[in-house]
Amino acid sequence: MSTDERPENLTPETVTPAVAEGDEQPLDERGTNRSRRPQSRRFVEFVTSGWAERPASTAVRAPVADRAAERRSALSAQFPGARLVVPAGSFKVRSNDTDFRFRPHAAFAHLTGLGTEQEPDAVLVLHPVPDGTGDDGSAHHAVLYMNPLAGRDTPEFFSDARYGEFWVGARPTLDEIATTTGIATAHVQDLRDALAKDVGEDGVQVLVVPGADEAVEEVVAQIRRQEESGEADAHLAEALSELRLLKDAYEVEQMRLAVDATIDGFEKVVRALPRAVAHRRGERVLEGTFLGHAREEGNDVGYTTIAAAGDHATTLHWTDNDGQVRAGELVLLDAGVEVDSLYTADVTRTLPVDGVFSDVQRRVYQAVLDAADAGFAAAVPGARFRDVHDAAMRVLAARLEAWGLLPVPAEESLDPDNQHHRRWMVHGTSHHLGLDVHDCAEARAELYLDGVLQPGMVFTIEPGLYFKSDDLLVPAEYRGIGVRIEDDVLITADGNENLSAALPRDPDAVEAWMAALREG
Repeated sequence: MSTDERPENLTPETVTPAVAEGDEQPLDERGTNRSRRPQSRRFVEFVTSGWAERPASTAVRAPVADRAAERRSALSAQFPGARLVVPAGSFKVRSNDTDFRFRPHAAFAHLTGLGTEQEPDAVLVLHPVPDGTGDDGSAHHAVLYMNPLAGRDTPEFFSDARYGEFWVGARPTLDEIATTTGIATAHVQDLRDALAKDVGEDGVQVLVVPGADEAVEEVVAQIRRQEESGEADAHLAEALSELRLLKDAYEVEQMRLAVDATIDGFEKVVRALPRAVAHRRGERVLEGTFLGHAREEGNDVGYTTIAAAGDHATTLHWTDNDGQVRAGELVLLDAGVEVDSLYTADVTRTLPVDGVFSDVQRRVYQAVLDAADAGFAAAVPGARFRDVHDAAMRVLAARLEAWGLLPVPAEESLDPDNQHHRRWMVHGTSHHLGLDVHDCAEARAELYLDGVLQPGMVFTIEPGLYFKSDDLLVPAEYRGIGVRIEDDVLITADGNENLSAALPRDPDAVEAWMAALREG
């Protein structure tokens, strides 16, 4: 892709003059030196003229718009009288003048229904209104502040490498976004005045999602009294996380789509194993295979793929993915497709590179599978989230004791003050899943870790065992083996559903599945 510096916005009345001989060019203007873009008034007039009329808008109300409105109403009920500021966020610099692909903050996406790369620098504001006179009878009126489409007769059209239509394509108009989302829209230049309205000694309290957009946070800080910051913003972030603990029907549908696309990606990875074995950085072959699939079928990967072969699988978040893939070893693939709505799957399978588990590999794999099955058995309405982890740990502790690896009996190891078995599984068994791979992360512990499982919750079950190659407390035959099995589970009215069940888990089924893919 061709990239360029972020150029200044030119206007026919004010064009940036060339630096006079002997003048020192400011540092922040030097990025424009390599483009040599014409700056004359004559060029500006020429490039902004002679364009055809835009086609008529095809915007329609999005299917998620009604769901998003329900979420805003639920949030509104928790903060009567407060102004709530939920930024989409801005671009994040990858290197010098190039940015990472934009992804909006999860809270913004959840409350607006906007996904993919929409809308950088947009800000959703829930303005307080008298009780019952807001949107759909709520206590707030929502307004989406954004950068609208600039006309082709403006310099932004050709000169702005971050937002200009010539560079990144046409942006939607304010009316189009209003139609799609069902939310009133306004130009982002009106944001400061809108946030400051009625703020005073006994006026409106302004809350902003912390960490979403530093520039917006600074505007809010300038408007409100200093003592209002901090704790109140944290309460808003907490409420937004907790709002996502229960997924609605639309969200569950999106999760199914993400999981199905992820399963297809795993099949492509298995087919790529021979090529990976032949390559000096076979892990990159596997990572690239899945990434290409995720971009073709979804928005992106939901998180950096872990493609860990051999001893690398004993590193929980191995993302360098620069190692060899060798026959006779295992490869751990932890990957998820993020669909256009930004909901992501999170699935892990540990596969024998040559399609057949060795005896010791199968032994470790079966222990992890049994722990996962125990977690599924515990994941029922009315149980607590932590019960899933406890059930899996009981299985692993017992298996490690049977193998002679624990210095104490399993029951003693399970005591909270001991936890010897956790040497070989230091992570938790589950986390909530949705718009973020670690969704609802700012929810209170009593609603997350100690929360009661309810229909509509979606989370992972992912026990593992990791025996590092230099671990002297395990026999040599175990060293260098890392196994994790991860599935995405939906709590239902009468139990649970494994959303990723179509991806084989049983070791015999895994071997048969891999053989069929290689023959196909």
